[in-house]
Amino acid sequence: MRDEALRIEDLGVQDNKRVLRLSGPLTLSTLFEFQTLVRAASGANLVLDFTQVPYVDSAGVGALVGAYVRHQRDGHSLILAGANERVRNTLKVTRVQDFFQYAESLPQLA
Repeated sequence: MRDEALRIEDLGVQDNKRVLRLSGPLTLSTLFEFQTLVRAASGANLVLDFTQVPYVDSAGVGALVGAYVRHQRDGHSLILAGANERVRNTLKVTRVQDFFQYAESLPQLA
């Protein structure tokens, strides 16, 4: 299986929420840029637009948990918007699904 690219677009801060739009899988080979942007997004609640993320692997789950811990420590939340059933099942199997808040899409955040 070839490595698929992960593209991340920083949509800026909207209503005290930093929004990052991800396109592609969050995996061991793609998580470094994600971690860098999450570290830079401190100081606001973080919304990750997952509508174009087909799956995450265990390293991706670890990166999400790290993002959760960083934001929780600062008193902020982490919201996954548009996470598909495959992503949610992976979070459920790894027993971290309750760490995150969920929204069906970005417009539901307003």
